[in-house]
Amino acid sequence: MSIDTETARRVAKLARIKVEEAALPALASEFNAILGFIEQLNEVDIDGVEPMTSVTPMRLKRRSDVVTDGNQQAAVLKNAPDAREGFFAVPKVVE
Repeated sequence: MSIDTETARRVAKLARIKVEEAALPALASEFNAILGFIEQLNEVDIDGVEPMTSVTPMRLKRRSDVVTDGNQQAAVLKNAPDAREGFFAVPKVVE
């Protein structure tokens, strides 16, 4: 796939990036280089290769899936401008 200056202009517009008219050919060239690299990656044989979460083999730490209140109510409410009876106090907005 090849990107021309018109496609680069459209991509820049969709991304809400202001690109000067003189810079569009360079942007199109960069897009083509990126697409060329992606095509190279598609040529790599990955059959039998398992996905990795890290470059070193390790097991992710797990925690028990238990619902708690976090035991930090006082610390959280300390930052509130107005707290009453263990809750955030807010002004009434509905009559």
